[in-house]
Amino acid sequence: MEPGAGAFSEEQFREACAELQRPALSGAAWELLVETQGISVYRLLDQQTGLYAYKVFGVLEDCLPDLLADVYMDLAYRKQWDQYVKELYEKERNGETVVYWQVKYPFPMSNRDYVYVRQRRELDFEGRKVHVILAQSTSEPQFPEKSGVIRVKQYKQSLAIQSDGKKGSKVFMYYFDNPGGQIPSWVVNWAAKNL
Repeated sequence: MEPGAGAFSEEQFREACAELQRPALSGAAWELLVETQGISVYRLLDQQTGLYAYKVFGVLEDCLPDLLADVYMDLAYRKQWDQYVKELYEKERNGETVVYWQVKYPFPMSNRDYVYVRQRRELDFEGRKVHVILAQSTSEPQFPEKSGVIRVKQYKQSLAIQSDGKKGSKVFMYYFDNPGGQIPSWVVNWAAKNL
């Protein structure tokens, strides 16, 4: 796909890359949620939904950037290690990758499913390669909603990865989703924090 084409703009890729270099936490009420083993997780309350958006910064030692980005994109591998995946596959649509992902929720809650576009690019930042992966929910007629499964209609994720200069990866991730249904926002926020 040509640079700048598709669901994401060049600016969105550049913003994720910039956030990896210099975290943008001022100007909003981002609060530190947890800091452990070189990873910091911040959250920001979304006033409309009562749910939190998250930013994660840190270094993953002994995990090379190319491998980390490849594993993140590998849906077949995810099915092996993620016990909550019920269904996960991708299709090409007009030159874009569209992913369908159904997540098993515990009884008595209904499973959730996501339909989202995602795109991966390698950017150059001051001579260093940065992997940037963007994803956001979309509506596609070829992925109709399923009975008994709640469609997640608000999902957005940004991921930027570069070498830490040693054998590891410096990482930034932004994540927000609204699982919908009748789950109170305090339960969703509690689960995100504690699980």
